[in-house]
Amino acid sequence: MNILFLCTGNACRSIYAEAVFNHLTGTRHRAWSGGSHPAGEVDPLTLRWLEKEGIPTRGLASKSWENLDVTPDVAITVCDNAAGEACPLFLGKAVRVHWGVPDPSQTKGSEAAIEAAYASTFHALRARITAMLTLPLDDLSPDDLTDALTEIHRRAIEEEKGETP
Repeated sequence: MNILFLCTGNACRSIYAEAVFNHLTGTRHRAWSGGSHPAGEVDPLTLRWLEKEGIPTRGLASKSWENLDVTPDVAITVCDNAAGEACPLFLGKAVRVHWGVPDPSQTKGSEAAIEAAYASTFHALRARITAMLTLPLDDLSPDDLTDALTEIHRRAIEEEKGETP
C-alpha cells in the first residue's frame, strides 16, 4: 500500500510522517510526502529530531506533490492549509483523510519551547501512525479505511487534550 503524507511546505510534518511510517513499517507498505508549495528544503530541526529518535533521514527532501512517481492508495493531509486545497488529479480514488497537527516551525520563544513543539508534533504523528499500522490495511474497504483513519485522529485529539476516549 502506498501512503502519501501531504503538507503545504513539505518541510516538517509530512517529512516526519514519511520517515516515521517507513521506519515503523519496514518494506510491506511505503510512504512518501509532498507539498503544494514545497519549501525546497527540509527543516533542519525536523532532521535533528528524527536523528535523535533513531529514524533514518537519508533521502528525505522537500518536494511538490505534483512531481511524485507513485499513485497513492491513501493520502493524509497533516496541515490545515493542505487539507483545504484542491488536491492534484493524480490522487484519483485514493482514500483521503485529514490529520491536522500543529506546525512546530511556527513556534516562537525559548529554545525549550521550540524543542517541546517539535517533540509534540513528532509524538502526535508517531502515535497516529503506530495506530494505523495495527489496522489490516490491505483488507479494509476504502470506506472502512477512511473511517478507521478518521477515528485514529479523533481519539488522538481526545488523548492530547486529556479527555477520556
